[in-house]
Amino acid sequence: MSKSLPYSVKDVHYDNAKFRHRSFFKVITQTLFTSDMKRECVSCSTGKFLGLFMIFGLACLILTHASKTPSATDGLSKGLETNEEHKVVTDVGVRFKKLLRRAPRLPPRLSGNEKVSSGIFTGKPNEHDEEKWKARQRNVKEAFIHAWSGYKKSAMGYDELLPLSMQGFDGLGGLGATVVDSLDTAMIMGLEEVVSEAGSWIESNLLERISQKGDVNLFETTIRVLGGLLSAYHLSGGDQDMNLANTGPKPTIYLEIAKNLADRLLSAFTSSPTPIPYSDVLLKNSSAHPAHNLLSSTSEVSTLQLEFNYLSAISGDPKYKTEGMKVFAHFKTLPKVEGLVPIYISPHSGEFIGQEIRLGSRGDSYYEYLIKVWLQLRSIQDGNFTYLYDMYEEAMRGVRHLLVQRTIPNELVFVGELPGGSKGSFSPKMDHLVCFLPGTLALGATKGITKEKAMKDNLLTIEDFENLKLAEDLAKTCFEMYSVTSTGLAPEIAYFHTKDFYEDGLGGGNQSSEYVNDIIIKFNDRHNLLRPETVESLFVLYRITQDPKYREWGWQIFQSFEKYTKVDSGGYTSLNDVTTLPPQRRDKMETFFLGETLKYLYLLFGDSSVIPLDKFVFNTEAHPFPIKDAIYLEGGSFMMKGTM
Repeated sequence: MSKSLPYSVKDVHYDNAKFRHRSFFKVITQTLFTSDMKRECVSCSTGKFLGLFMIFGLACLILTHASKTPSATDGLSKGLETNEEHKVVTDVGVRFKKLLRRAPRLPPRLSGNEKVSSGIFTGKPNEHDEEKWKARQRNVKEAFIHAWSGYKKSAMGYDELLPLSMQGFDGLGGLGATVVDSLDTAMIMGLEEVVSEAGSWIESNLLERISQKGDVNLFETTIRVLGGLLSAYHLSGGDQDMNLANTGPKPTIYLEIAKNLADRLLSAFTSSPTPIPYSDVLLKNSSAHPAHNLLSSTSEVSTLQLEFNYLSAISGDPKYKTEGMKVFAHFKTLPKVEGLVPIYISPHSGEFIGQEIRLGSRGDSYYEYLIKVWLQLRSIQDGNFTYLYDMYEEAMRGVRHLLVQRTIPNELVFVGELPGGSKGSFSPKMDHLVCFLPGTLALGATKGITKEKAMKDNLLTIEDFENLKLAEDLAKTCFEMYSVTSTGLAPEIAYFHTKDFYEDGLGGGNQSSEYVNDIIIKFNDRHNLLRPETVESLFVLYRITQDPKYREWGWQIFQSFEKYTKVDSGGYTSLNDVTTLPPQRRDKMETFFLGETLKYLYLLFGDSSVIPLDKFVFNTEAHPFPIKDAIYLEGGSFMMKGTM
């Protein structure tokens, strides 16, 4: 079993004057020799005399204490009588010393391979840096255009593009998932032609598709299609607060299609005998059924609530929120392992099935939505949603205690798995999916504002600091999962060298990496699906810490995508093996590459005032929804009031 990491206040990088208390002497001297007091005192003889007298008195006390305080050995040799003789002077000296003592300022805690170039990080990029990042942001926009052009040319209306064979593929129910998933990215990037093409296809085809299609997965359809429609509704001016789309359908078109789809998806909730919905929905007749194993994934049933809550808010119909929030209310009553939950749950009994605990597939976004749904709903009067935050905090304590370990030899921090629950053996295995966690931890700590502001306003608890420290350590590991490979792209799954586990000859291929002996990549896990989780966390951590290294890491990852996954005829492709050169290509462009990966990279390189984290909450597919009463009017970019 893993041991809790020594995360404590001593490890925190304090860079804020709020934690550096002024000494008593400093208070006096600043009072005497600054502002109006200084001018008044030096202008009269009485003031000069009093000032000199006070300084002389302080000096006498210091000298008296220094000459009469015994050493430890002197005190022991002279005995009790001698100690009593000096007791008064010693007590006075100690008390006075406490007044003079300055609180220690803890030095920055950097990982082994990090260097501070200037000695002080101000968080304020210069003009040259801004131009550099604007240029890199344009590179990401060009990548999106290249991906979209390949999809439009060879697969328009299909769920996904097969870029090597230049054809479309319906792997998500046939609702044109790439179109809907990409739309709000195009809006944020200001690509009006793409917005027009995607919006027109949705207006002309999607409603008919919904009414005719068969089985779809509740979770995938909600986060990609329903989430994409709702985000497009808001960003195109549906809330009358902002409009990033000058072309395409009216916002009400997106809303009406979203309601039609959600009404059919509700059958997964209403057909189940418990608050846990079934996993699959037959759209054409609005019926639902469980998966073939009769179980639902924990993450899937708990990653619907942001979407259903927002739909209730903008439609005025509470039924969507009511059904979605029943799931969390039920989870509240179930037994957990230090806040952690198994990855399967039965919709028939409402109980967890099995004991396997992990933050990768089937477990991940349960923890993500605990904090995000709380952020979405916390300002609602009499909402009583604090239990979500309590569940999140308990779960993160469980992560730190049960799942966090360090590698050998370089002490990378990773989050492992418990295949047999709390009584089972620890597995040093981490999906790339777990790399969502650094961003979630940082968001949960500061609630979306910068760390600097949160510290200045004294908003962070010790636990918040611990979570921020874990977020930065884990983000480092996620990045090294990229840099340790020959291609600079991460595998789907990594294992880590610990005192209990090591397999030789399974490195990433980059022998120059400092962590070549820390990270183990098995043959079946070496593929890359263009996943977004790491760049998502880099985006969130950059927004919150303002540390430019997260931008640099994101740029390195983007360059590797460009070098090894770009297809000349259009689109980008997944890879079969990231450890060999040239890498074998897999012929699949996932919808989330346009909907998440490129969106997060674009926002990472751009102005932090665009989609600010304290005004928006991103669903697990990177579709942003406004938070209640959020108002943003800084720099003249836009103003938005949420309707939650």
